[in-house]
Amino acid sequence: MSRTTVVIATRNRAAELDRTLSELTALPERPAIIVVDNASTDGTPQRVAERFPDIRVLRMSRNLGAVARNRGVLAAATPYVAFSDDDSWWAPGALAEAERILDDSPRLALIAARTLVGPRREIDPVNLLMWRSPLPQPEVVPGGRPVLGFLACSAVVRRRAFLDVGGFAQFIRVGGEEKLLAYDLAAAGWQLVYAPGLVAHHHPSAVRDPAARRVLELRNDLLIDWLRRPGQHALRSSARAARAAVREPVARKAALSAAARLPMLLPRRRKLPPNVESAVRMLEAGGRYGIAA
Repeated sequence: MSRTTVVIATRNRAAELDRTLSELTALPERPAIIVVDNASTDGTPQRVAERFPDIRVLRMSRNLGAVARNRGVLAAATPYVAFSDDDSWWAPGALAEAERILDDSPRLALIAARTLVGPRREIDPVNLLMWRSPLPQPEVVPGGRPVLGFLACSAVVRRRAFLDVGGFAQFIRVGGEEKLLAYDLAAAGWQLVYAPGLVAHHHPSAVRDPAARRVLELRNDLLIDWLRRPGQHALRSSARAARAAVREPVARKAALSAAARLPMLLPRRRKLPPNVESAVRMLEAGGRYGIAA
């Protein structure tokens, strides 16, 4: 019996979710699956109940964004949780291998898988950044790399570690939630690793708003700097954001949104411990900041 639960947060993508659930329910590991519906208006919960009656659906009364995954993790009854998006799924055997790795590595909190994109199965560029990670931590997985970031659509977490650090932050909603979680896991003494032997598939949905997501990503990067990085670094980030805001409407929206939220969030500020801050700086110096993004 699988000791992994797959958690999916979704909103108004019934057709994409249908394919994802078809792929996941065909896995030889037969994992438990929890769908967290972010107040869809396209009949997603009803469609899942009709087509996949064994899958548990948690209905949210409003759109919680990425933090909806936390609800799924809380509801899971297994020691490990694999995340999929409504347009991504796991390859056969990947979850069983993740369980073996996590069983053998008690300080390992998160495994980032190799993500193959679209029908041409092209490797996600973020995977290439993770593969080139310069971090000098001990090798946890043969052939793997220590990292400070991941793609949420293709990661497996130790449920206890995820919950101990609070899961995905509520203020982020979407765009950059992986970065803050990775920072907090590392700050708590947990390890994170990229394991290219584990494979997930991602067929990006056409139902997207790239401009809106970019605003959120820029805003959240700025807020994360203020919440976790040294004050001088946060000030430099703010100065860059202000200069960009003069020229670019997207940057302006992001900066204004960050400024409105920062006073409420600053009481939660916790600087990264020196070893984690040093690792983040190493990634930045090596031009591999995307690993932590």
